Amino acid sequence: MNAEIIAVGSELLLGQITNTNARYISSQLAELGINVYYHTVVGDNADRLKDAIQLAESRADLIIFSGGLGPTKDDLTKETIAHHLQTQLVMDDEAMISIEAFFKRINRPMTENNKKQALVLENCQVLANHNGMAPGMFYSNLDKIYILLPGPPKEMEPMFQLEAKPLLAKWLNQGEVIVSHVLRFYGIGEAELETKIHDLLDVQSNPTIAPLASDGEVMLRITAKASTDQEAKGLISQTEQLLMDRVGTYLYGYNDDSLASRTVEVLQEKNWTISAAESLTAGLFQSELAAIPGASAILIGGMVTYSIDSKITQLGVPQEIIEEHGVVSGECAVAMAMRIKQAFNTDIGVGLTGAAGPSSLEGKPAGTVWIAIAFPNGIVKSHELHLSDMRNTNRLRVVKRTCYEIIRHLTNGNDS
Repeated sequence: MNAEIIAVGSELLLGQITNTNARYISSQLAELGINVYYHTVVGDNADRLKDAIQLAESRADLIIFSGGLGPTKDDLTKETIAHHLQTQLVMDDEAMISIEAFFKRINRPMTENNKKQALVLENCQVLANHNGMAPGMFYSNLDKIYILLPGPPKEMEPMFQLEAKPLLAKWLNQGEVIVSHVLRFYGIGEAELETKIHDLLDVQSNPTIAPLASDGEVMLRITAKASTDQEAKGLISQTEQLLMDRVGTYLYGYNDDSLASRTVEVLQEKNWTISAAESLTAGLFQSELAAIPGASAILIGGMVTYSIDSKITQLGVPQEIIEEHGVVSGECAVAMAMRIKQAFNTDIGVGLTGAAGPSSLEGKPAGTVWIAIAFPNGIVKSHELHLSDMRNTNRLRVVKRTCYEIIRHLTNGNDS
């Protein structure tokens, strides 16, 4: 089956928001073995949307729409599709009850145009919206499937996962189960990783191996089809072992793991605590950890010591270290890590300093960064990075590298 995703909304074309829905839907369809060959973005214009639908029908079996299901005049997705398919829009009573209950709950009057949100394609399967008002739709017409989803990701993602995806799997009627497993790697680029496993990629059939890259990380999604869940997992396990033999040293996690979540997890397993003194990252490291549920068990606190004076007077970095080595130095990072560890009485202390960019600092090129991590029993590890001159990209990469070094140290049998 081939699919096309059509995102509707002029705000996407104007660059006011990013089309994250297409990325999410594509990843979910890949798990079902459905190919996505085209992403289309259309503004709030009925004629152009109709043209996009006709083009999609010429090259796809499954067409998924996101956006344009709301109450305003420029929300015209379902009206345009209904006209194109020569079907009617009918009121869905359950959706209408839900919409009325929402306005009653927030004690606000419901305007007449909100009733529009409860309209659905006649004879469609309604997809319940548990996180908003406009329901989605699953509609089959001859040899085509049309799925209509709301635009806000907080509504679209759970609707697709809980409502549309099971219907799609049932409609495929393959008599098979499809299981996916994601391996997450750090410290190796996409090109290098593919080079190390190119022969496995060349001969893949079942399971399939799909490399995916994000900022500073690489993922491999293994997808297997089999008659049973257990059989599919067995196929995945065999392929995973082949991959681990080649690139296993770079593996840090699986599926929905992130470097931050794995850091929190390994610290929880050891019952260790952490604090951080941040200069160029200005609290970003602590923020990433704090975004993970359960972080309060391991994250005690920290300081943002952005200026030289705050490093000396607030954190207690010896002035002579900065005078002799500068703030963009391993010596300064180590002193920051040791001082914060002592100040907050934690098992691990982190010191992050450097030239974030785009300008140089102390004669050091933009992207020159030092990471220091103070572990128990006096063990301190420091790492010098040479990144780009892109300021915020560098800050995020420093956070990821710090997490990776903590994970690597604690999962390689370093218990001291």
